[in-house]
Amino acid sequence: MRQEHVARRRNAGIKSAVRTTVKKVRQSTQPESLPALVSAASSALDKAAKRGVVHRKYAARQKSRLMKFANVKKA
Repeated sequence: MRQEHVARRRNAGIKSAVRTTVKKVRQSTQPESLPALVSAASSALDKAAKRGVVHRKYAARQKSRLMKFANVKKA
């Protein structure tokens, strides 16, 4: 296999995990579990950005939106 194919498969797995963690935050119905979920999603976004799977500004934008969502949900 070519390097690009291996990297694409690995990146797809990482992107999928990021999307799943973000989705869990958005679908959460219990406000007390939100901080842990937001933290996990933030960590996943940071790791993906560090590895170059997603752009760092994309990660920052998603984290900002999640924080905003969590703060509205808490209130």
